[in-house]
Amino acid sequence: MGIPVKLEVFEGPLDLLLHLIDKNKIDIYDIPIVEITNQYMDYIRDMQHEDLNIMSEFLVMAATLLDIKCKMLLPKEVNEEGEEEDPRKELVEQLLQYKLYKYMAYELKDRQIDADQVLYKSPTIPEEVKGYVEPVDIDLLLDGLTLTRLNRIFKEVMRRQDDKIDPVRSKFGKIEKEEVPLPVKLNYVEDYAKSHKRFSFRQLLEQQVSRMHVVVTFLAVLELMKMGTIRVEQEDTCGDIMIDSLI
Repeated sequence: MGIPVKLEVFEGPLDLLLHLIDKNKIDIYDIPIVEITNQYMDYIRDMQHEDLNIMSEFLVMAATLLDIKCKMLLPKEVNEEGEEEDPRKELVEQLLQYKLYKYMAYELKDRQIDADQVLYKSPTIPEEVKGYVEPVDIDLLLDGLTLTRLNRIFKEVMRRQDDKIDPVRSKFGKIEKEEVPLPVKLNYVEDYAKSHKRFSFRQLLEQQVSRMHVVVTFLAVLELMKMGTIRVEQEDTCGDIMIDSLI
């Protein structure tokens, strides 16, 4: 929603700033903030009777300009790299981005106007043409084809099919999911600890029938350690892990 100001229509505070920059022929990278702020405030005073919801956006920009104006009067801040910080930098980036989107909107609008002047005609192909199938000349198609060439083509096709087969995965059998409930394995390890009192972790794993059972047994041992049912110790870095029952 635009605001008519001094015979101009502005879509927002950035649009007004761009107008002032173009009007004064100012370099957008070196904005004289004092001059622009004064002109901007003059426009703000003429908007006093406009919708407050719209005015709020312009007032926020006015506050931003006044803040930048104050910072320009103070000694310039220096960043970590020893370079002076320009208080106008963020405002310039916003103006450049807004200007880019504004020109893109103009371009899209021009394309829309041009598209309205183009007429399209739906295809009208007779049914006889749609249903036409070019006849195949078998003699021409098989011209020069011999049994030797046909055999070579067949072998080439079969070779391509063999290349598509993964030599490793093709030998895989059916993989079925093996369910090993942790609560069941907890009871098993707990009963084993009650009956053996002290035993090695290796000895416990030797009783398992598959990798999945080994993994779940390991989880069961960790859980029982957490519960304080068993105690685990290892004297050497690569030595056997010994398990003591605390039940």
